Amino acid sequence: MTRIKGITVTLVDKVKTGTDPFGASTYDDVEVSIDNVLVSPTSSADVTNQLSLTGRKAVYDLAIPKGDKHTWEGRKVKFFGQTWRVIGIPLEGIEAMIPLDWNKKVQVERYE
Repeated sequence: MTRIKGITVTLVDKVKTGTDPFGASTYDDVEVSIDNVLVSPTSSADVTNQLSLTGRKAVYDLAIPKGDKHTWEGRKVKFFGQTWRVIGIPLEGIEAMIPLDWNKKVQVERYE
């Protein structure tokens, strides 16, 4: 029996490092490896809808493993040797109601 298994992606997270002279928070980028992330091409209907609503072209959908507590909104993600940016907010289901290992979905666009 073949079991579905995702890949390891790198999430570029932000960690607060202090404040600047004006009192605004300063952040550093920290790369975090996330295992077992499913990556699939975004459907053409979703690409069209996202482009119409936000002007951004979704390329891939990422399924995030259950139990992940990282912030994905607006973050950079690295996989397939390229850098991507998360579009919108993650869609999340109830862990107990979903039979597989993933309960969160995000869309990404190409980031240059």
